[in-house]
Amino acid sequence: MVQNPIFVFLSTFLSLILIFFLFPINLFDGKIVYEYSSKEHIIDAPLSLSYFIGLGYDESDMVSVKEFYLTIKGSIMASILIFGFPTLLALRVYLKSKKN
Repeated sequence: MVQNPIFVFLSTFLSLILIFFLFPINLFDGKIVYEYSSKEHIIDAPLSLSYFIGLGYDESDMVSVKEFYLTIKGSIMASILIFGFPTLLALRVYLKSKKN
């Protein structure tokens, strides 16, 4: 099973998805938009992907938050970690099995 690049890709991909979406790891660059008395304040902050599915934060922390989102840098970092790392591992397994 470990010699199959598709299995390596899928298992690594699913593992990273579960880690990043179930645990509140503030790793990705983002912005939080607060709204106070009809004025918006945008703050740069590291965000977790679990926030986007409603996990990892308290409702009391979100009282005046209008929205939050990943910046382009945060989105690229998430894409590289979720898709790029499993792809590199699968490519390594493929090339090693092809060499033998």
